[in-house]
Amino acid sequence: MLMMAAVVTSALCLPVGALLAFLSFALFGVSLRAFVSFGGLLAPFHGVLAWWAILFLPALVYAAYAMPWSPRE
Repeated sequence: MLMMAAVVTSALCLPVGALLAFLSFALFGVSLRAFVSFGGLLAPFHGVLAWWAILFLPALVYAAYAMPWSPRE
């Protein structure tokens, strides 16, 4: 289940992150670097890892919901 959530997060991190970054720039004027680094609080690499971890939580809920728990015949 964790592996499925990691794959889903890795696949959707770029498009969802790009959409969130565009919306934050268009609505609030936040630059891409400030968005990724949480306003300069983290280094950009650590900011990307933090965003991945944040997006991992909904993917984990999705994986738990979608995982077949009982064998099907």
